[in-house]
Amino acid sequence: MDVQRFEAAADPAAVRALHEIYRAGAPVDEPGGPPMSAAVFSGLLVRGWCAEPRDNWLARDGGTVLGGYSLELPDRENRDRAALMLLVAPERRRSGAGSALLRHALARADELGRGTVTSEVLDGTPGDAFARAMGARADLVENRRTLDLTAIPDGQLARLRAAALAHADGYTLTSWDGPTPDQWREPVARMNEAMADAPRGAGEQPQVWTADRVAEADRLSLEKGLRRYSLAAVAATGELAALTQLSVEEAEPAWGHQEMTAVARAHRGHRLGLLTKVAMLEWMADREPRLEYVETWNGEDNAHMVAINVALGFAKPHRVTAWLLPTRVPAASGPR
Repeated sequence: MDVQRFEAAADPAAVRALHEIYRAGAPVDEPGGPPMSAAVFSGLLVRGWCAEPRDNWLARDGGTVLGGYSLELPDRENRDRAALMLLVAPERRRSGAGSALLRHALARADELGRGTVTSEVLDGTPGDAFARAMGARADLVENRRTLDLTAIPDGQLARLRAAALAHADGYTLTSWDGPTPDQWREPVARMNEAMADAPRGAGEQPQVWTADRVAEADRLSLEKGLRRYSLAAVAATGELAALTQLSVEEAEPAWGHQEMTAVARAHRGHRLGLLTKVAMLEWMADREPRLEYVETWNGEDNAHMVAINVALGFAKPHRVTAWLLPTRVPAASGPR
């Protein structure tokens, strides 16, 4: 097996080859949702979700691409970690290719000064079995839930909005699509930091946000072909009190992807999380008429947000486990 590094921005052929392997495995690796489009996948390999550097490798056996991996290398927080996406063509699994790629990725992460490699996989999938076989340690557990918009009973959103409004006197709603307006960038940065008390993995540092980081994340979202929508609750003082964001891929208009939902600590207890999420769904009925499903991820211990999602009708939870491997401890051997 020959493993070669590539720059995603300069080698679209390598990106396409890895995306094809990702798509081939998606039905069993990520059941219950749409795979990433080519544009989103390519953008991920170039600059990650939050403008983090990437280190990408492609594995060939002769002239055949059999897999590869991408390491996300945080450069502002968690600089002792690397997040791993490892892919093996379905027909080459359980041949030793996966374990060989993992050893290569651990060595590369160690070379780059990272002591721990993390990876998220759905429970019960081949990736879950692989992580256990390789001796990874389970860390944070999340739930991925899906909302079928076509199954929401008539009047349900209006009832939930009324229930939330009864506790939200003095707050108004505002919204924007696309990049964050200049006057909201700093408040949105603070809102991102309000999520610091959400469940995180052991030793994981919360992200530190600035107005420039918000603008950078907006730009990357557009480059990936995502239509991002933001809906906020504003206090009588003009302070941003709550924010929810949702994105839709141009290539998959039937699916919405819930991004952040956060309520500033000083404004909790007013049902603003529920209010903004309901208002977002009502807005999407007009702005994204082809939208049928919305998926969301929450830490299993985030009882408040889980309760909001259940009230909205998000169902069919899939457990997602974050696995950890130290880079200097050899992974378990055996054909995978």
